[in-house]
Amino acid sequence: MNEPGARDRILAAAEELFADCGFDATPTSRIAERAGVPKGLVHYYFKRKPDLLTALVERLPEDRLDPAHVVVPGDVAASLHRLVDVLDRSLDSSAMLSHLLWREADTHPAVLDALRSRFGRLVEQIRAVVAAAQPRCAAADVDSAAHLLASAVSYRHSVARHAEDGQDTMHRELRFLADALAAGAGA
Repeated sequence: MNEPGARDRILAAAEELFADCGFDATPTSRIAERAGVPKGLVHYYFKRKPDLLTALVERLPEDRLDPAHVVVPGDVAASLHRLVDVLDRSLDSSAMLSHLLWREADTHPAVLDALRSRFGRLVEQIRAVVAAAQPRCAAADVDSAAHLLASAVSYRHSVARHAEDGQDTMHRELRFLADALAAGAGA
């Protein structure tokens, strides 16, 4: 089996240490020690310590998907449930990294920008799924539903993922959005 390269070991060490101790409290010497590399190699790959955060943002799982993989024509609720299931699997695979990045977004503009971009892509995906599942929905309703669901998914993965009833709450929220969209499309 191939052992991860030095750059990957540095990023893995940075992710763990930043999550445990925070970005500001983690010196690059500790990252190098944890990664099993000389400190100079950390600076070879990452000129500045904030470059490590930028690289970690890039390690988040791909967040684009083809709506055709989740859409059930005529059934917004089933389509949204399928979308959220795919998002859950993707976001759960990077729970520690996601938590770390949400925490560091307040003090690192590059991280905040990256998270905003990801949120915007999430909104676009939800819009595409709703529009494909129920084309008669008003654009304003689809836009509102997309922003609400993106906010709920983001909140759940940043904070509420520790709650026992997270899945039940999300299913109720999805049903509410689907019912509201169906009512608006029928009007």
